[in-house]
Amino acid sequence: MKGYSIGLYEKALPAEMPWWQKLRTAKEAGYDYLEMSIDESDSRLARLDWNDTDIDALLQDCERENLPIRSMCLSGHRKYPMGSAARAEKSMDIMRKAICLADRMGIRIIQLAGYDVYYETGSAETRERFLENLKKAADMAASRGIMLGFETMETPFMDTVWKSMFYVQAVDSPWLGVYPDTGNLTNAALLYGTDVLEDLKSGQGHLCALHLKETIPGHYREIPFGTGHVDFEAMIGCAWDLGIRRFVTELWDTGTGDWKAAVDEACRMMTGILDRKEAGSKGLHGPEDTAAQGG
Repeated sequence: MKGYSIGLYEKALPAEMPWWQKLRTAKEAGYDYLEMSIDESDSRLARLDWNDTDIDALLQDCERENLPIRSMCLSGHRKYPMGSAARAEKSMDIMRKAICLADRMGIRIIQLAGYDVYYETGSAETRERFLENLKKAADMAASRGIMLGFETMETPFMDTVWKSMFYVQAVDSPWLGVYPDTGNLTNAALLYGTDVLEDLKSGQGHLCALHLKETIPGHYREIPFGTGHVDFEAMIGCAWDLGIRRFVTELWDTGTGDWKAAVDEACRMMTGILDRKEAGSKGLHGPEDTAAQGG
């Protein structure tokens, strides 16, 4: 058994593709699991209201295709954030339903969007409300054994691991950690003139997984792997040394390119780095090294 798991972000695949085909495509590309998206669209938020028949059908697809869904990207909180006075009740209903769905599906980690508010102006009041509701969310997650992890975002509220850790430490729950994004962190380090690896290290002991995403300065989405400025070798190496063993390639099908080639290439690139890191951490030697030692 290899020492890590790598997943594929659902939005890398065409939205109209049936679940069984998404699962088969991810499996054929070399992934270990799929990460489900619950974004702010009505169609994806509706997944939170699936009945047992809907859930059982998807679980059967997972079994047939031999690929599970093991994490959830819950970006729906961007529209219904936990810090908003007008939308906090809806936000917590989404949180409750997401945890119940994760429990039923066997999902281990829910990635939370690191926003107190998004479509309104933040304040001391929104931050206080965010923390209050976050504590409630952590208790919900604890009751089902589901890990919550902050995604480091593209806004100043929570664009670094260091900022995320303020809320992790304030809540002080074993069920709340950080699920950082390599691309967003790289852009934040450039913006602030800081060391991205040192920022990653600030979450030591509280990092549950890592989103592998490419970015360029000032741009946070839809940048093809290998064309941006993220040092994946260094960031994966640092994350590995910090104990992270779950990774997800985050990319999008934009409807304009060869999504399958992009998915295959992302898996090839990232598993190559991960395999080298795992081999190095085990002290494995190549044939030349073995021969030199008289093996």
